[in-house]
This record gives sequence, C-alpha cells and structure tokens, in this order.
Amino acid sequence: MLVHPQFDPIAVALGPLAVRWYGLMYVLAFAAFILLGRWRARAYPERGWKAAELDDLLFWGVIGVVVGGRLGQVLFYDPAYYLANPAEILAVWRGGMSFHGGLLGVLLALAWHARKTGRSFLEVGDFVAPLIPLGLMLGRIGNFINGELWGRPADPTLPWAMVFPQVDALPRHPSQLYQAGLEGLLLFVILWLYTRAPRPVGAASGLFLVGYGGFRFLAEYFRDPDPGIFGHSDVVSMGQWLSLPMILAGLWLWTRARQPR
Repeated sequence: MLVHPQFDPIAVALGPLAVRWYGLMYVLAFAAFILLGRWRARAYPERGWKAAELDDLLFWGVIGVVVGGRLGQVLFYDPAYYLANPAEILAVWRGGMSFHGGLLGVLLALAWHARKTGRSFLEVGDFVAPLIPLGLMLGRIGNFINGELWGRPADPTLPWAMVFPQVDALPRHPSQLYQAGLEGLLLFVILWLYTRAPRPVGAASGLFLVGYGGFRFLAEYFRDPDPGIFGHSDVVSMGQWLSLPMILAGLWLWTRARQPR
C-alpha cells in the first residue's frame, strides 16, 4: 500500500522568503496559459489573435482566478470558518481555492476583454478554453503535494490506494491525481484536438463546460466530500452541485453553436 510522501509545502526558501509548492503550481499554470496562447495565436493567424493581447488577458485572468477562487472557497465551502477567522481569507498561500469561484472570476475577466477588444464574449471563451486544463492539472498536483482534498476510503487491494497519515490510517483514493488526469490532461487533449479545426462560435466554450463539469462530477465519487453550504453529503457533494449548472450550460451552448444559422 502506498503512503503519501508528506512533502514539505515549501519548495524553495531563501532566508525569510519562502516559495510554496502550491503557489509555484499557480505560477506554472499561468506560464502554460501564456505559452500555449501565444503558440495558438501564431499557428492560427486567421483567427485574429495577437500574442500581445494575451498579456492583458492574463493579467485580468490572474486577478479573476485568485479573487474569485478564494471568495468561492469562502462562500461555497467554509463560510462559518472564515466568518469566525476573517484574517484567514487573505492567506491564499495555505491553499483553499474553489475552481467554481475562480471560473466566475475568469468569466468576468473574459467579459472585460471582449468589451475592450470588440469581440464577442464567446469568441474570447473559445480561444481561452483549450488553454485552461493544463493549469487545472498543475493545481491538482499542488493539492496532492499539500496532502489536501484527499480521496474516500478505497479497497486495500487497489494497487494505488494511498494512506494519508495526516488524516488517518485508511487506504484512500488519491483523488487529486484522478482530477489532474481527468479535468487536466484528458480535457486538455480533447479541447486541443477539437479546436484544431474551425468550430462554430460557442462550441469550444460549451465543450469545456461539459468536459470539466462531467469529469469533476465523476471524480467527486472518489474524493472525500467537502461539507459546503448544503452540509456534508455522501450522495451529492458540493462540487457536484456546482458542476451541474456547468454541464447544463455547456450542453446548451454546444448544441446551440452546432445548429444551422
């Protein structure tokens, strides 16, 4: 049976300056976004994107991810704790970011960029959609390094069942790695291949919402459920509740985009 390595959360320490693995994963995620985005802008010049635009989009996107992700964690998952400890809201280096909150923040950033550049909101969303999953994968690897968001108890005979000593001595699913593989790597491959050919406006955005929402809904069956604002449930978790609107909106967008005009 595997045992979680209990990584030191600090990747590099230079005197009083400490760089944590969790924060480093975010930096790598943003770097992946800009590098992939510039490659796509050069590879598909007919789509009208300039590499310089991505710097501005990334700037507002970073703000959306950090502010939205943290507020999502506060409002969707731990409102009572943060109400009692308001200073902890700013302690983002300790982990605790909600994807769904971050998504709302990013959507606002995309709307701002669309208005500024004269594009439609969905045109911006379609360009950004395949650039996001690798960042999600890195974020889940950060969760694994931190030893947080562990999985539900697993069959001890499962070859990759893992004990998280900071939790208990039970073998558990390494659900962070499941999510890294599904919401991250697999979704990236699907979107990257799908968007190689021209697609109707809104199709890539819809596929991203369906893909992430569906993979997240599935992965939640292997992840120890967070209590959330609806309480603790082993039937439908908070993550699944938040993923359902994504799936429905994505299906609507993708179907609408493919209808003859």
